[in-house]
Amino acid sequence: MIAPAWTSRAAVHVLLVVAALYSVLPLVWLVTSSTKSLADFSTTSAFEFGDPNLGTNLATLFTQDGGVFMAWVRNSLLYAGLGAVLGALICTACGYAVAKLDFPGRRALFALTLTGVLVPTTALALPLYLLASELRIVDTFWAVFLPLLTNPFGVYLARVYAEASVPDEVLEAARIDGAGELRTFVRVALPMMRPGLVTVFLFQFVGIWNNFFLPLVMLTDPDLFPMSLGLYQWSTRTVQFPQYTPLVVVGSLVAVLPLLLAFVVLQRQWRSGLAAGSVK
Repeated sequence: MIAPAWTSRAAVHVLLVVAALYSVLPLVWLVTSSTKSLADFSTTSAFEFGDPNLGTNLATLFTQDGGVFMAWVRNSLLYAGLGAVLGALICTACGYAVAKLDFPGRRALFALTLTGVLVPTTALALPLYLLASELRIVDTFWAVFLPLLTNPFGVYLARVYAEASVPDEVLEAARIDGAGELRTFVRVALPMMRPGLVTVFLFQFVGIWNNFFLPLVMLTDPDLFPMSLGLYQWSTRTVQFPQYTPLVVVGSLVAVLPLLLAFVVLQRQWRSGLAAGSVK
């Protein structure tokens, strides 16, 4: 039987090239546009470099409005960095418990966790705001940080990886040697789950770094904004104050760099973690 033409190797390669261009071209535009002055946006094409203004744009970016962008960078690193580390540990511990510990209601608890994957994060913004209001933490660091520590998909991924990479025999041997459940998890299971932990960390980091709606609902103080919300606020001013346009573009480029760095540094670990989950 002859395969359809659209499944041929050449057709697949063409589709992959189109998908790659679709993904890369916005980043290319961001790089070229970051070199432009305000006048260059109207005198150059989309992917054409402007005069060498990247240094000037960066200097202006970090001094505009009293240097508030540095506060946004710090906030994003705190929200995403600390939140991803703690969130990945919590998700990994929960996934390990559901996969390897026998307790009443384990299956029901995991099924309930999976339903959380189906709930859009925007639907949770109002309930989270009401809870934060009751706790009197609205417009504080904790109003954004605490809700980001849990991730149902991270629990699911950790459970799949725990089942695939942590043998029951090894856990039983540790218990026979007198190790408690917490020590068994930290000293035995967690090192085996390191690729899965890194994968959950990256999902957490990217999700928190790009999070926009929750800070928009919770925060009014610009000094607490992450970069996503701060750059949005600047972008709303570009109609009245066009000089913010280069700042929004170069600020967006700066915001993308930590994500690229995280994936490059941790790519070996997260690729092995995804591969283990795919063959489970």
